[in-house]
Amino acid sequence: MIESRYASCMWSYRHEHFTVHQLPALRDNFIYLIEAYASDALVAVDPAEAVSVRRACKLLGKPLTHIINTHHHWDHTDGNTELKKNFNCRIFAYQQDASRIPGIDIKVSAATPPVIDGLHISVVEVPGHTSGHIAYVIDDALFCGDTLFGAGCGRLFEGTPAQMWQSLNKLAALPAQTKVYCAHEYTLPNLAFARVVDPDNSELDQRVVTDRQKREADEPTIPSTIGMEKATNPFLRPMNQRFCEAYAGERGIAHDALTVFTDIRLKKDHF
Repeated sequence: MIESRYASCMWSYRHEHFTVHQLPALRDNFIYLIEAYASDALVAVDPAEAVSVRRACKLLGKPLTHIINTHHHWDHTDGNTELKKNFNCRIFAYQQDASRIPGIDIKVSAATPPVIDGLHISVVEVPGHTSGHIAYVIDDALFCGDTLFGAGCGRLFEGTPAQMWQSLNKLAALPAQTKVYCAHEYTLPNLAFARVVDPDNSELDQRVVTDRQKREADEPTIPSTIGMEKATNPFLRPMNQRFCEAYAGERGIAHDALTVFTDIRLKKDHF
């Protein structure tokens, strides 16, 4: 539920142990600030640039204490160095991608997640979009970078379809109510593609209406939920056997989930 909005540049969502502040950045990025209740921690997720984060910190009256990065792409890390100079914050990123993360202080993995006072953070290793992509789960919130989008998933720049499919299955296994905080506002174009792939999905039709209304009101379509994505995201729909059989039958391909996912990903690349 939206708690508040500051000067048309920040939306805030309350969770049990923290608030997520959502900052629009660049053309269609989202940067997230996680404000812990039980400590002074204020954590930036994938700061694409520094100015939005500094503005938000001023509004909140708190300094940035940490940065967590999901992957190395510049539109997720470009604010790292400047924010570290501004706030002397600590930067966490995946141990196997450390050479590509500017300013990294602490290397993390699924076995060694970030330790930040007031937050219980786990790491999910999700290669596919890049070889060193990770996601962070904090209670009922998922920060998934460019692996899972609203009604979409990231392009396969460095990984294989099999890797991405396995990664998406990891995220889909989270509880249905888990909030999905992805890094881009791509939902409406993704929904246009989804309707081509999955034309008889009534839940998808309702999502199109709801998310169009949000964008017309200049509100974000994100966060979504894992349950919503499993029901309407064409890249998670291969987890449904009936969908697989129908889609594969029309395309004349094998009915297994990986083959169907791979075909949908290739189809989206040329949509």
